[in-house]
Amino acid sequence: MQEQRISFIGKSPAVDYIRALIEKVKDLDAPVLIYGESGTGKELIARAIHETGARSGGQFVAVNCGAIPDSLLESELFGYARGAFTGALKDKTGLIEEADGGTFFLDEVGDLSLSLQAKLLRLLQEREIRRVGENRTRSVNVRFISATNKNLDKEIEKGSFREDLYYRLRIITIEIPPLRERKEDLLILLNYFAEKYSRDLKKERACFAPRTLDLLLNYSWPGNVRELQNEVQRCLILCGEDRFVGEEFLSPKINPRQEMSNSADYNFFGAKAEFVRRFLNQALQRSNFNKAKTAEEIGISRQGLFKLMKKHKIEESPKELGKGP
Repeated sequence: MQEQRISFIGKSPAVDYIRALIEKVKDLDAPVLIYGESGTGKELIARAIHETGARSGGQFVAVNCGAIPDSLLESELFGYARGAFTGALKDKTGLIEEADGGTFFLDEVGDLSLSLQAKLLRLLQEREIRRVGENRTRSVNVRFISATNKNLDKEIEKGSFREDLYYRLRIITIEIPPLRERKEDLLILLNYFAEKYSRDLKKERACFAPRTLDLLLNYSWPGNVRELQNEVQRCLILCGEDRFVGEEFLSPKINPRQEMSNSADYNFFGAKAEFVRRFLNQALQRSNFNKAKTAEEIGISRQGLFKLMKKHKIEESPKELGKGP
């Protein structure tokens, strides 16, 4: 599995569980339903299942059900025959057929109309499709993965989602917790994005000011990993050639008081040292001060951890660590 995919960067129990679940289901043909808020990485999980599984040699075709008008979605999914409607000048293969031998990903499946839900149910049962304007059926060999940010149980109660389709789609369920519930991954993700976008912008590795880091770590991230990714990219663009990201570069929603960095704080090495101290303190607290486990989680040797702790004057006792850097 490609560990560098954004949605899998982290060491939280939830991320580890999702990795293990993908490993179990990647070679199966059973449908998978992925739950998660917007920005949690539902499509990345679907791609990981496809790319590491038995169908990796086939196409991965994705469609967002909420992004295409219902009047066009049926012909996009199933294709159409020449003359089926005005403008249908030739036969067209649908997206589901294009995924034959591979994986078809239906994002925001909760937005499908009841009419299309009925057609999708038949497809899952019969493994056959019928293009718009055709009488013949065509067999397809496709694995279905769907995703939604809606509570489908409530949609069923409201009568807007078919219960029989729901049970067809959710043979295997993967739930992605929001970023606010796995804050132990925040520092790892921040570090990853800072390195990635510094490299993309062809600038030296940027470092977050201590106050900037505090604001980022205490924000609730309603847009999840996607919002975090966009925020880091924005900060690095706005700070220009500076290697030091002050809080004035943060979005107003993260820094509502529009706090400004003190010019005396603009020291790259001092800010970097402060970042390392905070990072190590949080990592040690997550592992209940188990040095071997901490070293393994952050990707360094145990001896390397002790050297960093000594360099940054981090005490070993839980009592001292609990006071923060």
